[in-house]
Amino acid sequence: MPRRGLPGLYVSKTASGSAKLAIHERGSRLDHRPPSIKVDKPWGRFEQYTHNLPCTVKIITVAPGGTLSRQYHHHRDELWVVLDKGAQVQLGEEVLEPETGEKVFIPRGTVHRLSTPGEKEVRILEISFGEFDEEDIVRLDDVYGRVPQ
Repeated sequence: MPRRGLPGLYVSKTASGSAKLAIHERGSRLDHRPPSIKVDKPWGRFEQYTHNLPCTVKIITVAPGGTLSRQYHHHRDELWVVLDKGAQVQLGEEVLEPETGEKVFIPRGTVHRLSTPGEKEVRILEISFGEFDEEDIVRLDDVYGRVPQ
């Protein structure tokens, strides 16, 4: 059964299978993930995830019923920020349904998958830390036939 989102919870499952949970607080750390900083401004606020770090930032849009390959990476960690309700995240054997605004940290070597079982597309902000190369995707399972034989 999928776990429902918990506000401000970072979740990771390492390649060794041990679960790690940490409540996000200003300046907290989980493994080697840089802390995020929340800054209030007169017009509102911003949350800064990186500062002068080599990283790649993407917004991933998953079509209704779509699913990414079950995969892991050797050379990068990923931080996903859920932008739309309806995402389903698999970390190892655990399945999560994070709420909008929740963050999921995925250390290198961690098997993961993103899917959208519902009828609406879902967007995820992905920040990759480390060497980014699309060739660093090790696919274990893929509904589109992209797993090397």
